[in-house]
Amino acid sequence: MKGYEVKRIKNLMDESIHPLVDESQKAGFRFIQKLVNDYKDGSNTFNKPGEALYGVYDQDGMLIAVGGININPFSDDARIGRVRRFYVAKDYRRKGIGKLLLETLISKAMNHFQIMVLNSTPQADAFYTSFGFIKSDKYPNSTHLMDLKEYDVHHNEAKL
Repeated sequence: MKGYEVKRIKNLMDESIHPLVDESQKAGFRFIQKLVNDYKDGSNTFNKPGEALYGVYDQDGMLIAVGGININPFSDDARIGRVRRFYVAKDYRRKGIGKLLLETLISKAMNHFQIMVLNSTPQADAFYTSFGFIKSDKYPNSTHLMDLKEYDVHHNEAKL
């Protein structure tokens, strides 16, 4: 997507994340502040095998979206990845930024995980199901899952 760049975040403390924290808190979401808190205290720095944190940056280098993959902390199975702390700045929604970020997360997760899960709000359900995530409570603290072995990256959908 022209003008936007997805990059792996090596150290969240080096990023200008506070505008996303402020905006998300005003909208009633606490999970971006939790991302910062967990990163600072070392409880989640996205550094285990297969884990990664990514940001989307605009043409001025401003961080406009963030999202990561963790080994699912609610399971004992390291083959299950979890989408975590996925947030797109309000002014950039419905412009393909979330799609760009989620496609990156899925393609990276395919190298390490067999299943990908997430916990979504009802408002984001259609976004995730459009990628082939299936509504399911099969895994604890998850609303959706995707079998990465069935995901077709060339067609951007799960094979049914």
